[in-house]
Amino acid sequence: MKYKFISWNIDSLNAALTGTSERAALSLAVVKQLADAKPDVLAIQETKLPSSGPKKAHLEVLEDLFADYNIVWRSSNEPARKGYSGTMFLYKKNLPEPIVTYPEIGAPSPMDFEGRIITLEFPDFFVTTVYTPNAQEGLTRLDLRGIWDDKYREYLKSLDAQKPVFACGDFNAAYTEIDLANPKGNRNTAGFTDQEREKFGLLLASGFTDSFRKIHGDIERFYTEGRSLYTWFAQRAKTSKINNSGWRIDYWLVSNRIAEQLLTSEPMDSGERLDHIPILLEFEI
Repeated sequence: MKYKFISWNIDSLNAALTGTSERAALSLAVVKQLADAKPDVLAIQETKLPSSGPKKAHLEVLEDLFADYNIVWRSSNEPARKGYSGTMFLYKKNLPEPIVTYPEIGAPSPMDFEGRIITLEFPDFFVTTVYTPNAQEGLTRLDLRGIWDDKYREYLKSLDAQKPVFACGDFNAAYTEIDLANPKGNRNTAGFTDQEREKFGLLLASGFTDSFRKIHGDIERFYTEGRSLYTWFAQRAKTSKINNSGWRIDYWLVSNRIAEQLLTSEPMDSGERLDHIPILLEFEI
């Protein structure tokens, strides 16, 4: 059976669905684009919803655009900051009903309360989404981020021991120099420290494949084809997307044993909107 999955860090579901700014209009256009793509599973990170979850106005838009989908969500709750982080899944109603879990991985407080992980267990595989903590400006959260990375790796390994895993989301790590436009200028900044790169490498070495690299091999050819491999463009730099000055920090990782069944893995066109770009995965299993 062929599946289509999409992952996207939306940077505020509320702004995208009910906002009135120019950026909100660009965000809503991407949401509509994703609905038109009809993925079997859509994973969303950084929803920034209240602890009570999506409001009536949010659900009305989602249920109109995604009428054939079930919705599950997880928000940040005390002792974590409210309206922060958050994740969501929309999955087609015609899929086998998954077991939904909201794991706590023993991360440093209050990370386990920030709504960062949701996992769907289907009969043949797991789909899990993550919004990885940022090391923050000045690397003030780098040590805690390192503990998170270790705990999250052990969590994914525990899933992989049961059945194949599709892990997606904003991992807040550019793994190699080709994964960002300006590696020299960003060395030792959040998302491109030696520690974060090492931890991401340990995650891959524990049994997981970066689907984008698996499909595209030598990704240098993206440049020669005039395509962008990046998944994030800074909002503060208004020309970042025009100049293709971005980072690849959003991933679809898959268990090594099913990597040969991948068909497509790449960023999607999101028009003029800056920040994160949706990433597409297609496979047969």
